[in-house]
Amino acid sequence: MPDAFADHLIDTPPAGNALAAYTTLRLGGPAGTLTTAVHADEAVAVVRAAADAGRPVLVLAGGSNVVIGDAGFAGEVLLLRTRGITVVGDDPGSVVVRVAAGESWDDFVAYAVMNGLSGVECLSGIPGSAGATPIQNVGAYGQEVAHTIETVHAYDRVAGEVRAMSPAECGFGYRASVFKHSDRYLVLDVDFRLEKSGESAPIRYAELARSLGAEAGDRVPLGLARDTVLKLRAGKGMVLDPEDRDTWSVGSFFTNPVVSEEVFATLGEMPHWPAGDGMVKLPAAWLIERAGFPKGFAGEHVAISGKHTLALTNRGGGTTAALLDLARTIRDGVQGRFGVLLHPEPVLVNCEI
Repeated sequence: MPDAFADHLIDTPPAGNALAAYTTLRLGGPAGTLTTAVHADEAVAVVRAAADAGRPVLVLAGGSNVVIGDAGFAGEVLLLRTRGITVVGDDPGSVVVRVAAGESWDDFVAYAVMNGLSGVECLSGIPGSAGATPIQNVGAYGQEVAHTIETVHAYDRVAGEVRAMSPAECGFGYRASVFKHSDRYLVLDVDFRLEKSGESAPIRYAELARSLGAEAGDRVPLGLARDTVLKLRAGKGMVLDPEDRDTWSVGSFFTNPVVSEEVFATLGEMPHWPAGDGMVKLPAAWLIERAGFPKGFAGEHVAISGKHTLALTNRGGGTTAALLDLARTIRDGVQGRFGVLLHPEPVLVNCEI
């Protein structure tokens, strides 16, 4: 498969192991030590050696969902460059596909669509690696990776062994899992169970259904679903393009807040979706815009994307500190206007808002 990660790098990586070269935001200070692993056993060996030495480790693959502080990361930075897409199970209606953690996520989605395998087509165009998807429980346009993940193979630093973890053990939630905000596990491979079908999974997302001219619950050809999602994402600056600084981001910076029905009743009329168990999900982009932060709202060398209110972008010459100042301004403005607290979606390394 092609190495899509090359598209994430700036043209000339800065000196001193600056981690800006390895993130889609193109921000982040120096690494203490920078090591590349192209095989899973190499990655495990790096993590074990660092643990023995009492040295912290930061794992980077696609670098698409991480914000690294301007001071960088003083420990070991492991660049995960493992590759591989292999069918490991086959039955009359589905297959299990094992994907190496360092594999480009969108390359895997393209592989699935090309081979008539349904279940991840609406996750087209998401940057980053396959191994990052269970950490975040990546989702878009009505699909989440939790819908198709069968097993996550991860090195458990506490037990000192590789574990095959079921979805229940992964603790998937809304943009969450046991892997997020924890350095216990190093994801090595992910097994996805995909349906043998030339048609998409039932369309769940209203915007996608409208773009397809379909109804909720309809199924459409896999290629059509993928192409439509890619066009929708590109229109929002959510498909990486080195020439388009609206894509110099981590995608959505804030998650959609989830509040109780009692709290929602005090907020007035606004778009919302049921979130189960007496909870309601609110659109963060709507809250941000109504709090006075439109597309293009600018800070110093950073700004809200001109295409998507949830994306905070580096316009060139920015710093992580400036980006987080903008994030705080937006967070505090939304809380002051609505009393709703927004939470960041990416992992923050050596920085905070």
